[in-house]
Amino acid sequence: MTTVFADTVYWIATVRPNDPWAASANRARELLGAVRLVTTDEVLIEFLTALAGGGERTREQAAGMVRALLAHPAVEVIAQSRESFLRGLALYEARGDKDYSMTDCISMERMRERSVSAVLTNDRHFSQEGFAVLMTRNV
Repeated sequence: MTTVFADTVYWIATVRPNDPWAASANRARELLGAVRLVTTDEVLIEFLTALAGGGERTREQAAGMVRALLAHPAVEVIAQSRESFLRGLALYEARGDKDYSMTDCISMERMRERSVSAVLTNDRHFSQEGFAVLMTRNV
Protein backbone atom coordinates (compact mmCIF):
# COMPACT_ATOMS: atom_id res chain seq x y z
CA MET A 1 0.00 0.00 0.00
CA THR A 2 1.25 3.47 -0.89
CA THR A 3 2.13 5.82 1.95
CA VAL A 4 1.46 9.56 1.71
CA PHE A 5 2.38 12.24 4.22
CA ALA A 6 -0.45 14.49 5.47
CA ASP A 7 0.57 18.04 6.35
CA THR A 8 -1.22 20.59 8.52
CA VAL A 9 -3.02 22.34 5.65
CA TYR A 10 -4.60 19.02 4.66
CA TRP A 11 -5.96 18.31 8.14
CA ILE A 12 -7.30 21.87 8.44
CA ALA A 13 -9.00 21.62 5.03
CA THR A 14 -10.67 18.34 5.99
CA VAL A 15 -12.18 19.71 9.19
CA ARG A 16 -13.31 23.09 7.79
CA PRO A 17 -15.84 22.53 4.97
CA ASN A 18 -15.58 26.18 3.86
CA ASP A 19 -11.79 26.20 3.90
CA PRO A 20 -10.38 27.52 0.59
CA TRP A 21 -8.35 24.32 0.26
CA ALA A 22 -11.15 21.87 1.17
CA ALA A 23 -12.05 20.96 -2.43
CA SER A 24 -8.41 20.47 -3.36
CA ALA A 25 -7.78 18.32 -0.29
CA ASN A 26 -10.83 16.16 -0.96
CA ARG A 27 -10.02 15.75 -4.64
CA ALA A 28 -6.37 14.87 -3.98
CA ARG A 29 -7.42 12.30 -1.37
CA GLU A 30 -10.00 10.75 -3.74
CA LEU A 31 -7.44 10.42 -6.52
CA LEU A 32 -5.10 8.54 -4.19
CA GLY A 33 -7.56 5.76 -3.40
CA ALA A 34 -6.50 3.35 -0.67
CA VAL A 35 -3.37 4.72 0.99
CA ARG A 36 -1.72 4.78 4.36
CA LEU A 37 -1.43 8.31 5.71
CA VAL A 38 1.50 9.31 7.86
CA THR A 39 1.84 12.51 9.86
CA THR A 40 3.69 13.69 12.95
CA ASP A 41 2.90 14.88 16.45
CA GLU A 42 4.35 18.23 15.38
CA VAL A 43 1.89 18.53 12.49
CA LEU A 44 -1.00 17.72 14.82
CA ILE A 45 0.25 20.34 17.29
CA GLU A 46 0.32 22.88 14.45
CA PHE A 47 -3.22 21.79 13.44
CA LEU A 48 -4.57 22.23 16.97
CA THR A 49 -2.81 25.58 17.30
CA ALA A 50 -4.33 26.82 14.04
CA LEU A 51 -7.84 25.99 15.26
CA ALA A 52 -7.39 27.08 18.88
CA GLY A 53 -9.08 30.46 18.39
CA GLY A 54 -12.15 29.05 16.67
CA GLY A 55 -14.27 28.72 19.78
CA GLU A 56 -15.31 25.84 21.98
CA ARG A 57 -17.07 23.82 19.28
CA THR A 58 -14.13 24.08 16.87
CA ARG A 59 -11.70 23.11 19.63
CA GLU A 60 -13.83 20.07 20.51
CA GLN A 61 -13.98 19.03 16.84
CA ALA A 62 -10.22 19.49 16.41
CA ALA A 63 -9.38 17.50 19.54
CA GLY A 64 -11.85 14.78 18.55
CA MET A 65 -10.30 14.57 15.10
CA VAL A 66 -6.80 14.20 16.55
CA ARG A 67 -7.98 11.45 18.90
CA ALA A 68 -9.63 9.67 15.96
CA LEU A 69 -6.43 9.96 13.88
CA LEU A 70 -4.36 8.52 16.72
CA ALA A 71 -6.64 5.46 16.79
CA HIS A 72 -7.17 5.06 13.02
CA PRO A 73 -5.53 1.91 11.58
CA ALA A 74 -4.70 3.60 8.24
CA VAL A 75 -3.02 6.62 9.84
CA GLU A 76 0.43 6.53 11.42
CA VAL A 77 1.26 9.41 13.72
CA ILE A 78 5.01 9.56 14.28
CA ALA A 79 5.85 10.55 17.84
CA GLN A 80 8.07 13.50 18.67
CA SER A 81 11.57 12.73 19.84
CA ARG A 82 14.79 14.54 20.58
CA GLU A 83 16.29 12.83 17.51
CA SER A 84 13.53 14.07 15.19
CA PHE A 85 13.87 17.56 16.64
CA LEU A 86 17.62 17.58 16.05
CA ARG A 87 17.30 16.25 12.50
CA GLY A 88 14.70 18.92 11.76
CA LEU A 89 16.94 21.55 13.33
CA ALA A 90 19.84 20.47 11.12
CA LEU A 91 17.68 20.92 7.99
CA TYR A 92 16.39 24.25 9.33
CA GLU A 93 19.98 25.45 9.72
CA ALA A 94 21.05 24.07 6.34
CA ARG A 95 18.27 25.95 4.52
CA GLY A 96 18.97 29.45 5.83
CA ASP A 97 17.98 30.87 2.44
CA LYS A 98 14.47 29.37 2.74
CA ASP A 99 11.59 30.20 5.04
CA TYR A 100 10.80 26.60 6.00
CA SER A 101 9.07 26.23 9.35
CA MET A 102 10.57 23.91 11.93
CA THR A 103 7.49 21.69 11.59
CA ASP A 104 8.11 21.43 7.85
CA CYS A 105 11.76 20.54 8.43
CA ILE A 106 10.83 17.77 10.86
CA SER A 107 8.15 16.51 8.45
CA MET A 108 10.57 16.46 5.50
CA GLU A 109 13.14 14.53 7.51
CA ARG A 110 10.51 12.02 8.65
CA MET A 111 9.35 11.60 5.05
CA ARG A 112 12.92 10.89 3.96
CA GLU A 113 13.35 8.34 6.76
CA ARG A 114 10.29 6.45 5.51
CA SER A 115 10.94 7.00 1.77
CA VAL A 116 7.66 8.88 1.39
CA SER A 117 7.69 11.02 -1.73
CA ALA A 118 4.19 12.54 -1.85
CA VAL A 119 2.51 14.94 0.54
CA LEU A 120 -1.04 16.16 0.98
CA THR A 121 -0.26 19.86 1.17
CA ASN A 122 -0.15 23.02 -0.91
CA ASP A 123 3.18 24.08 0.60
CA ARG A 124 5.77 24.81 -2.11
CA HIS A 125 8.57 24.19 0.39
CA PHE A 126 7.99 20.46 0.00
CA SER A 127 8.37 20.67 -3.78
CA GLN A 128 11.56 22.70 -3.29
CA GLU A 129 12.90 19.64 -1.44
CA GLY A 130 11.83 17.27 -4.22
CA PHE A 131 8.54 15.96 -2.81
CA ALA A 132 5.35 15.69 -4.86
CA VAL A 133 2.81 18.25 -3.57
CA LEU A 134 -0.68 16.83 -4.14
CA MET A 135 -2.94 19.78 -3.34
CA THR A 136 -3.18 22.38 -6.09
CA ARG A 137 -5.80 24.98 -6.98
CA ASN A 138 -6.35 23.17 -10.30
CA VAL A 139 -7.61 19.93 -8.77
